[in-house]
Amino acid sequence: MKRPKRLLGQQAASTDEIVLPPAVELAMELPRLKRIPQHLGIIPDGNRRWAAARGLPQSAGYDYGVKPGFLAYELCVALGIQELTLYGFTQDNTKRPADQREAFQNACVKVVNWLIQRDAALLVIGDSRSPLFPADLLPFTRRTVFGKGSIKVNLLANYSWRWDINHARNGSDHRPPKLEKCLASADLSRINLIVRWGGRRRLSGFLPVQSVYSDFFFLDELWPDFEPAHLFRALHWYEQQDVTLGG
Repeated sequence: MKRPKRLLGQQAASTDEIVLPPAVELAMELPRLKRIPQHLGIIPDGNRRWAAARGLPQSAGYDYGVKPGFLAYELCVALGIQELTLYGFTQDNTKRPADQREAFQNACVKVVNWLIQRDAALLVIGDSRSPLFPADLLPFTRRTVFGKGSIKVNLLANYSWRWDINHARNGSDHRPPKLEKCLASADLSRINLIVRWGGRRRLSGFLPVQSVYSDFFFLDELWPDFEPAHLFRALHWYEQQDVTLGG
């Protein structure tokens, strides 16, 4: 029996239960925007709280948070956003219980395995020398193009702002023009807009150098409850902001 599609706006489902809407459906639902961010950062928070509220183990929330990331990617491609960065997990996150750690590591692998079947110039950024870095992601620690590579997609996995900046300190003469070029994340451009789900009003170490002049939009909705309307709300807000870069 053919599975029914999960229409935009329905409740979250695990990775085995969702069929993404075709591109034509996405295009029909896109808002008209005067300005879009070239580089969008997403902090997908609230997975554990979402699971706990439904009587599930907290670790189960990460699996339900995978497909919203796929939909966010499809929307970014349809909107013409040039670069997307997803916050997978941090070195601080690896201090959580083993079942949760395994769950978010597996979630990152699922995301990458899905993206390599799409159009994406993919880069995974994080401390790959650590045993906590998923071995399946090692081939993607250099940017790899799949399909037409129509959008840059960056996944932060086992990332730490300290690790990122220390990489620059160890390879730089500390003059500001060269410092940012020596970051572990040097390949990433300045982030125009960062959207965080889950109700928290903080960056949690998300790319501190690239986010210096970012606009921030915070949503109370938990990440597994992602709907396109959430992203559209952030984009409508962003197009009204005055971008001066300090000038």
